[in-house]
Amino acid sequence: MLTVLPKRGITADNRRASLRHLLQRKSCLRIMEAHSPNSALLAETLVLDSGTAGHPVEFDGFWSSSLTDSTERGKPDIEALGIPSRIPNINEIFEVTPKPLIMDGDTGGQPEHFAMNVRTLERTGVSAVIIEDKTGLKKNSLLGNEVAQQQESIPAFRHKIATGKAAQMTDDFMIIARVESLILDARIEDALARSLAYVEAGADGIMIHSRKKRSDEVFEFAQRFRSHHPDVPLVCVPTSYGQTPFEELERAGFNIVIYANHMLRSSYLAMRDVATEILRNGRSLEVEDKCLSMNDILTLIPGTR
Repeated sequence: MLTVLPKRGITADNRRASLRHLLQRKSCLRIMEAHSPNSALLAETLVLDSGTAGHPVEFDGFWSSSLTDSTERGKPDIEALGIPSRIPNINEIFEVTPKPLIMDGDTGGQPEHFAMNVRTLERTGVSAVIIEDKTGLKKNSLLGNEVAQQQESIPAFRHKIATGKAAQMTDDFMIIARVESLILDARIEDALARSLAYVEAGADGIMIHSRKKRSDEVFEFAQRFRSHHPDVPLVCVPTSYGQTPFEELERAGFNIVIYANHMLRSSYLAMRDVATEILRNGRSLEVEDKCLSMNDILTLIPGTR
């Protein structure tokens, strides 16, 4: 089932509510990282005529990643960019696509700050924020125990979730708790206990993260979590277990699959290769087949011609 949303003129209220509506209509959503309006525009216009199930497939919405937002600005992924500083880019993305966006909220910061940011995101039209249960200086999760990372206590993170939920102005906005237990080599029992506590505190969904190359542990987690909460949205980010097809994640019980950094990672390689070839050859002829044609780029955005 393809997403049906207006191409222009969607209000912040309609956009914010669209993620919940999609979750009611589809068992699992494909969410693509977008770090710029062009990356969102490209992903939005991609529709395959036939997926593995025989139906057209597309990306259902976008992920605003703190990693890619920071990297795009030449800054480390240590929560250096606050949510208010990322809002202008979100607004520019919203100008070119009506699809919903999920915000990577890092740790959420102090509960009082998180409450204010929840209201800012709601007003902007963001559909959901995902916050991770870590404390101290944020480090990228895929570094695991190679760097010092510490999980927040369950009571403290429950308080942060509850504070954010109390600050909401609408029922449409979602706060999703990201559980880092598996990232830090804790047992599935710890991840499950935390997840159940976070749902009890008001979390609208759970994201389970893993840096393992196989999807076994997230599948086991999903099975055990589903025995307690059959209907609470489950989110995964298969960056490290990228060999796992979307359909398997859907069958395992996940409702949102986020491809969290691929647009920026792929664009970096393409730009590096083109720049290297121009330096090597002293001209641009050799890279023309790797570039969008001038005619295409002049017609890419309506109104350019």
